[in-house]
Amino acid sequence: MADINALLAQLDYHFTEPALLRRALTHRSHSAQHNERLEFLGDSVLNFVIAALLFERFPDMDEGDLSRLRANLVKQSALAGIARNLNLSRYLRLGEGELKSGGFRRPSILSDALEAVFGAVYLDGGFDQARRVIAGQYESLLADINPVTLGKDPKTLLQELLQARRRDLPVYTVVSTRGAAHDQLFEVECRIAKPEIAVTASGSSRRAAEQDAAELAIQALNRLEPDAPAGTGKGGSRGARSRRSAQLTLPVAVPQETK
Repeated sequence: MADINALLAQLDYHFTEPALLRRALTHRSHSAQHNERLEFLGDSVLNFVIAALLFERFPDMDEGDLSRLRANLVKQSALAGIARNLNLSRYLRLGEGELKSGGFRRPSILSDALEAVFGAVYLDGGFDQARRVIAGQYESLLADINPVTLGKDPKTLLQELLQARRRDLPVYTVVSTRGAAHDQLFEVECRIAKPEIAVTASGSSRRAAEQDAAELAIQALNRLEPDAPAGTGKGGSRGARSRRSAQLTLPVAVPQETK
């Protein structure tokens, strides 16, 4: 495992019981002492914390919109994006099979591990510390939320944005497919002709990868043309890099998905 101090610094938390963090980062393919129970706990803590943060941030938003917004912030692709920002894949303990098949890139493994880390923080330091850590990881995402885009998926938002700017629509291309037939990982490129933008994102389905790539394209387009007419609100996460895999794949206004 890589030096864990870098991860602790990014989390801004140091464990009294380091064994909890080791277990949170252990996939079931590695050993019987894996992270699934911590993931179960972390999922519940995360949902409560995000619900509370949204309740405080949007005092006039009704229950239905709050629920949809929370669902988008705790969905698999959002969690996997945060995990990538933390370079969580460097610290995962995977079995040989998962290592060979690229399990450290799989959104389901990354998202589950991040929830397990949140669960481990809760057990180690209590609810207040867990809330602080979660709020820190979601700070920029919460700051960039635009309720106007609520309920629209990134592909729709990108199309509206380009149409508002009288540009050609994006082209989506499957770059690669990895893994077994029952557990594939799709890498999709989203390319815009003007301005020239090409970003890639990975997902457990072609649709999921296209949605994440569209979100990255929105961010890139808004950075290149910040004063252009906007068909959407703010992008929901940190930077996309041309021709490179997504570092954060958060569509902040997407219908709820099951994990």
